[in-house]
Amino acid sequence: MITPRSSTRLATSVRVTHDVVTRPTKRLKVTAAAERTTEDLAVANSPAKTTRKLTGRTKEEPRPEEFRTRISSPWKVGVHVSAAGGVENAIQNAAELGANSFALFLKSQRKWSSPPLKKKSISAFKSRMNAFGYSPSEVLPHGSYLINLGNPDQEKRRKSYDCFLEDLQRCEQLGLVLYNFHPGSTVGLTTRDASIALIADCLNRAHKATNSVVTVIENMAGTGNIIGSAFADLADIIRRVEDKSRVGVCLDTCHMFAAGYDVSTMEGWESTSEFFAVGLSYLRGMHLNDSKHRWDLDEIATKTLACLPAFRRILSDHRLQNIPIVIETPSFESTEIWTSEVEVLNQLSSMGDTDEDRAAVAAIETKIKGVVRRVSASANAAAKSGKKTISKSTVKHGAK
Repeated sequence: MITPRSSTRLATSVRVTHDVVTRPTKRLKVTAAAERTTEDLAVANSPAKTTRKLTGRTKEEPRPEEFRTRISSPWKVGVHVSAAGGVENAIQNAAELGANSFALFLKSQRKWSSPPLKKKSISAFKSRMNAFGYSPSEVLPHGSYLINLGNPDQEKRRKSYDCFLEDLQRCEQLGLVLYNFHPGSTVGLTTRDASIALIADCLNRAHKATNSVVTVIENMAGTGNIIGSAFADLADIIRRVEDKSRVGVCLDTCHMFAAGYDVSTMEGWESTSEFFAVGLSYLRGMHLNDSKHRWDLDEIATKTLACLPAFRRILSDHRLQNIPIVIETPSFESTEIWTSEVEVLNQLSSMGDTDEDRAAVAAIETKIKGVVRRVSASANAAAKSGKKTISKSTVKHGAK
């Protein structure tokens, strides 16, 4: 595990144009957690989320000046972090990685209901948000994979709605303004239009039962009975929502790939954004990744490098400023890879198309390869010594 003082920095040839803001960090440990829905097979296809757990915590409040510095940028690059031990711990977990935004689960993803938030946690969360300089609009809580608001079974839909509403109420308790969720599935028992109408009805009810949280619908992969793989699905849901100020969209680049939208190049991103049926005015967040397959470490480097042009285009699009852009690239138990990804994407957002910028991109490519080689060598050494570690061949996609 790296620490703020031992983290690797980009080559000196990389030009940084952003201001630097001092932020905090405690050491943390990453664990992979497969969190799947058991409600419906179609919804259960959602991949596992790898989260980061804080270790070595003390009873003292974390002090921002002891943490990693964060680069100030209008493109809010972040990660999905663990809230183990209390939602307030997610804040320093994000700061450890130099993240300018973060996602988290507000309660257990394996249960329909969880104990209420403790007053102490609520107070600490708000205090740390202020101390670490995170805005509520830079936090994108992720909903439970159990939720399926489009299920035609009335009892199952009621359980989903109650779980959904509880999350929105937690957002309001914490002063958060966004809530990201998967729309759901027909489960093969109703039509697409009927399922979309059920989803919209649940949103309208939830909006009336809460005050201000924006419900952020995530686009989905194009498989089976899932709602949301086509941008038209999202547009149809939003069209039925009564209070348009309470609904938004989160674009997941992996789901876009799977649904047939090629954003692997700058040209592909331009074409996709032009045909975004909902309208980018509803965009409230993004998940950056390339595919949710198991890869070995060499493939991680290849895939990441292949998507750099698309990520670079996204991180130069002014329409995507000041929203959470959450990294969901392949991951393993080393904070170095996530820290490097945050640094790399922040660097991409500062670049133009000069010779100096092109040289900087080359330096970034070298850095990515170097990080993967180091982690790969460490994994191999651990395997030979018999230590328990994640193997190269069993690397899982991170964060979600």
